[in-house]
Amino acid sequence: MSKSGILIAAFFVVGGAVVIWQQLQPSSSMPGHTMTTPDLSQTEEGAPIADVVVPAEFSANAQLGKRVFDGACAACHGANAAGQNGVAPPLVHKIYEPSHHGDAAFLLAAKQGVRAHHWKFGNMPPVEGVTPGDVKMVVAYVRELQRANGIN
Repeated sequence: MSKSGILIAAFFVVGGAVVIWQQLQPSSSMPGHTMTTPDLSQTEEGAPIADVVVPAEFSANAQLGKRVFDGACAACHGANAAGQNGVAPPLVHKIYEPSHHGDAAFLLAAKQGVRAHHWKFGNMPPVEGVTPGDVKMVVAYVRELQRANGIN
């Protein structure tokens, strides 16, 4: 067998092993905490998408962020970032965990808007009237909500 034949065979063996390994990995035991968007067909239009546990206390930055969020974001993303079916996704969802959507992604989303890519709610327009400092406080609020809901 030639070197190229061996390399091609090794490529397929390694690829097959990766696929098998991924299939054997346990799925997340926390409902709603996967990268897959939930089935919303039975959820009423405008209803919250996520069940959000609110922490007993927020840091000072998160308290400021909650005020900004309630004024600039909640109309679409819902109370406590739970999302609204047919309107906008929950930010308390594994898709928005720090390792997948870092803090800078929130700043860019508020400043430039976002093309729809995980959810089917359409594109998000830029958020007018919020400063980068406002968004930083909103991120503190959202991250504390996420941690209280097992999203790290």
